[in-house]
Amino acid sequence: MKKQAVSALMLVLCLGAAFAAQAGDGRWEDDFAKAKAEAAEKGRPILIDFTGSDWCPWCVKLDKEVFSKNDFKKYARANLVLFVADFPRGTKLPKKEAAQNKELMEKYGVQGFPTVLLVDATGKEIARTGYKEGGAEEYVKHLQELLKDFKAPEAAEGNAEKTK
Repeated sequence: MKKQAVSALMLVLCLGAAFAAQAGDGRWEDDFAKAKAEAAEKGRPILIDFTGSDWCPWCVKLDKEVFSKNDFKKYARANLVLFVADFPRGTKLPKKEAAQNKELMEKYGVQGFPTVLLVDATGKEIARTGYKEGGAEEYVKHLQELLKDFKAPEAAEGNAEKTK
């Protein structure tokens, strides 16, 4: 039983590492300042995944059923900046990353995992969600609905200028 638990933990850690290793090109950023800069540059919202990658079963389920699927990846590459705020129990994050994630958790009042936030390039919250059944295609539709009124701050200013 102990070997199975260790094997399962290793699998989850590998999956988490795969997500962290993959931002604008579909990778998950772990530096919030970089994610905000990219979002400002590209005029996109940031999807923040607050996760317990190596212990939270619903987080693993969200990764497996949504974030790892091509439907989600394709949508994310074209429309989002992806940021992961991980709170693992079996892996020690670098101090700077752990402190950043804790600060973001407190700032946004995150109380459970997974919590998925959509924020603009300034960090202003647009919407909040979490795990949803239905797989990647349904999750993308859900995100599109949450973001239907999103306008990047620069785009909104640019549009205001054109209407003057």
